[in-house]
Amino acid sequence: MMKIRATLVAIVWIFAVGCARPSPEAIADQERRAHAHYSVAMEHLGEGRNALAIRELQAAGELMPDDPWVELSLAEALARRGKNQEAEVHLKRSLKIREGFQPALLNLSALYIAEERFDESLEISNRLLDDATFPVPWKALTNKGYALFRQGKNEEARAHFEMALDYHEAFWPALLDLAILDAEDRRHVEALEKLERVLELKPGPLAEAESNYRMAVIYISLGNRAKAVHHLTISSSSRSGGQWGKRSEDYLKRLR
Repeated sequence: MMKIRATLVAIVWIFAVGCARPSPEAIADQERRAHAHYSVAMEHLGEGRNALAIRELQAAGELMPDDPWVELSLAEALARRGKNQEAEVHLKRSLKIREGFQPALLNLSALYIAEERFDESLEISNRLLDDATFPVPWKALTNKGYALFRQGKNEEARAHFEMALDYHEAFWPALLDLAILDAEDRRHVEALEKLERVLELKPGPLAEAESNYRMAVIYISLGNRAKAVHHLTISSSSRSGGQWGKRSEDYLKRLR
C-alpha cells in the first residue's frame, strides 16, 4: 500500500472576473483536508472496507485532482471491488498526471492479468524490468511469472518466481505463486513447504485464507482428510478471508 507523499500538490485555479485569489491559508486548509481523507481511506483499505475507502478517496480527489497517488489508491480500491474497468481508468489517469509512474505501471500489469490480457501485462512488466531506476524488480518479476503461468508457460514462470525470490527471499506473493505452480506440477511436498512459509510471513487475512485453502486441497489429494479439515476450518473462520474463506466453508460442508 502506497502512503501519500508529503510533497504539496499544486492546485490550478480558474479565475472568473471579480473572483478573489484563494489565500495561502485556504489552499493549505484544502490540502490538509485532502490528506485527512486520504489517511482515512488508507485505514479503510487496510481493513478491507473498500467501499468506504472509495468514498474517502473520491473526496480526496476532489480536493487534489492532480495527485497520482490518490488516483493509484482509488484504482486499487475499485479493483478490490471487482470494478476493473473503472480501476484501469484511474491508473491511466495517474499515468497522465505523472508519466512513467512506476507504481501505476506495476498495478496495471497486475490488472491486465486479472483481465486475462497477458501480453499487455508482460509488455508492462518488461518495461519496468528494463528500467534501472525501478526499485522493486521482484514485484515485476512475480507479475511476469504469473502472466506466463496463466499462458501455460510453467517453466518460464518458475524461473521468474525464483528470480524474484533471489532478489527478496521473503516476498510472499512469489512464494505463493511458486507453491501454486508446484501443486499444479504435482510437487506436493514442495508446495506445502512454501505455503507453510507464506503463513509464517503473516501476509494478511486474504493470503492466509488462500494458503490454508490450497494446503487443504493438497492434503485431500494425499488422502489426509484430518489435515485438510484443519486448514479449511482455519480459512473459513477468518472474517476477512474473502472468497477463500467462503470457498473453504463450502468445501467443509462437502466433507462433513
